[in-house]
Amino acid sequence: MSPEHPRRFVGPADLHLHSNHSDGTEAPAEVVRQAHAHGLRTIALTDHDRTTGWGEAAEATAALGMTFLPGMELSAKHDWRSVHVLGYLFDPDDAALRAETDRIRGDRIGRAERIVRSIGRDYDLHWDDVLAQTTPDATVGRPHIADALVARGIVRDRTEAFDGILHPREGYYEPHYAPDPLTAVRLITDAGGVAIIAHPVTSGRDRMMPMSFLEQLIDAGLGGFEIDHRENTAAGKALLRELAARRDLIVTGSSDYHGSGKPNRPGENTTSDEMVERLIASASGTTPRYP
Repeated sequence: MSPEHPRRFVGPADLHLHSNHSDGTEAPAEVVRQAHAHGLRTIALTDHDRTTGWGEAAEATAALGMTFLPGMELSAKHDWRSVHVLGYLFDPDDAALRAETDRIRGDRIGRAERIVRSIGRDYDLHWDDVLAQTTPDATVGRPHIADALVARGIVRDRTEAFDGILHPREGYYEPHYAPDPLTAVRLITDAGGVAIIAHPVTSGRDRMMPMSFLEQLIDAGLGGFEIDHRENTAAGKALLRELAARRDLIVTGSSDYHGSGKPNRPGENTTSDEMVERLIASASGTTPRYP
């Protein structure tokens, strides 16, 4: 660890949590309180494609004597695969990264409106129902449509919505813009951040990005992988641990907490002190908010 980054945080650390600034159900301060109640002492807020929750989260962590690592989950796409790239400690004012997240969020709104219009032809669902499930700063997406379907009594919960009406086989799915993962990694690293692929092995080998492409991402500056995650398969985790060891990458573990939107609980997976130290030492875009 470099002398510029003395050890000032205390674990355990959960580096993947969402607030209602994206598709979580709780305000950033409540996310922090929930994390603290579950024994966490270092967290990262990683809302989708935006950083608007950082200020509130930083104040809440400071009040509770916790360390806050500013982060974000950047949407990307490789062929037909949805890829999420976690970015940590980057400069939130970097012009190129901000332009890309503005484009992603703008397209998500149009996509959500198209999905709602399509669903509305068959169910009693309207755009105002979706807006009622969001906050002014939220990135509107399919989870908010799911919440609107729940509020209208059409489905029981988000899980039923995604297994049914919002599943691509039902015909309401619409694509959305996202950069390729190479671009996403370069944007984050060029902004002084550390890029980590979120939950990269959630199903069979055919759904995982090809190993040759993962090597390209590493060569482009990818910092590591989120391996300890409830949705990653055992075989996939073993494969990526071998790659991470061979390429000397950062390995993280996180909950991917969304409040009541998912069953995931804060701290169900955590990141080791050693890996948090490496992540902090590798970043130059912004600094952790220590207590």
